[in-house]
Amino acid sequence: MKHIIWSNMNYITDEELAFYREDYPDAKYMADDELAIIIYTDIQDNLGDERMNLDVELSNDIIAIADLGLWNGKTFGYKILGTNINNCLYTNCNSAEWYVDGYGNLRMTGVHHDGTNTMLYRMFKPEISDNQIDYFLNAIYENKLTSSMVSKYTLRLGDYIGDVYGWKFAKRVDIA
Repeated sequence: MKHIIWSNMNYITDEELAFYREDYPDAKYMADDELAIIIYTDIQDNLGDERMNLDVELSNDIIAIADLGLWNGKTFGYKILGTNINNCLYTNCNSAEWYVDGYGNLRMTGVHHDGTNTMLYRMFKPEISDNQIDYFLNAIYENKLTSSMVSKYTLRLGDYIGDVYGWKFAKRVDIA
């Protein structure tokens, strides 16, 4: 199951246009592309709302583990985002979707002119050492990261997000 936090992927459907034309009096007289700008603005405003909703401070740093689609092929990387969940809701992609998967992992799919980026956001466990963090980060760059390593060194974020939205996830069986 996928719990969508925010998305602008395929955001202008016929149903969405019909909704705006019905609920906004001036929209009846607008061309589809003019109305699309209004819808896009509303969707962008909603992202700001979700950032406020997820203004949740955690005890440890969050890491974004990235699979990046670049002009010269795929590559892996990471970014340390600090300790607030709302730091996860930023991207340079043209279209994006943030969601929590059935395992309680916060993920993002983003599309841009060169390809598609996917992110897995996790929090470092409190008991891991700086050497273990370095080992983990090197594994990402060397494309040697495994799901068991992700589970060993990090925690899922879905439980914290679920507390905000009322979502429940299966007991932690950390599968990244």
